[in-house]
Amino acid sequence: MGLKTTWKKWFGSHAETSDTPQDPMLKTCYFKVNRDTAYQTMIELFNEQDFEIVAQSKEHGEISVNYKGKRKVFLVASVIMVRPFHTAVDFTVTVESSFPFDFGYRYQVVHNLYDQLKKKLPYIKNAE
Repeated sequence: MGLKTTWKKWFGSHAETSDTPQDPMLKTCYFKVNRDTAYQTMIELFNEQDFEIVAQSKEHGEISVNYKGKRKVFLVASVIMVRPFHTAVDFTVTVESSFPFDFGYRYQVVHNLYDQLKKKLPYIKNAE
């Protein structure tokens, strides 16, 4: 991870997970379930915590939520079935604050959500 990536990690307010991220903490996670199971698990996960579901589209596999914990966070979770029983979960996170940076809080939110999903769903470690 280079200096520019480290700088963006600590002094930014937006992050997205993907298959080929510059930062390994933002790598897409894959689970061995169908899309409906992963989608329903995401809904349950958000309802168990301090998330407020703003919008959801089961057809598109997207859930928009607000988090009112330590900091205000707007998050969009995308659930995409790549092939049967091979489902990707991606996040787009924006931290709302009076400063233009969050000192990596958005990374912590993504990491915590992935950890909780890995406890609830069968995780595919080396997804290709």
